[in-house]
Amino acid sequence: MMKTKKEIKDEYKLKKFPIGVFQIRNTINNKVFIDSSIDLDSIWNRHRFQLNFGIHTNKNLQKEWKQFGEENFVYEILSTLKQDTETAKRVNYDKEAKELALMIIEDIQPYGENGYM
Repeated sequence: MMKTKKEIKDEYKLKKFPIGVFQIRNTINNKVFIDSSIDLDSIWNRHRFQLNFGIHTNKNLQKEWKQFGEENFVYEILSTLKQDTETAKRVNYDKEAKELALMIIEDIQPYGENGYM
């Protein structure tokens, strides 16, 4: 039996996407771009789309993507947040993911020769 649009929409709202911090790493020089997302499954597609069309907001990453090619970059998840099913509506996961990203950036220091920050 086919599901109604409402049933599909309700299921989507209940779906939990992995939330956390990721990096895009240049495998030639190991420079990294670090950021957070509330949907780690789809964020790589968005960045690849922007980079392939030359519209990414990080100009240094964009330049090296064009120079070295997509095949020399990898997407890596650095850390994920545990989602509490009971308090999901009260927790600002986007804010938590951004704070986690800042801690990781402080630790890794992806500046200058080390990254695209």
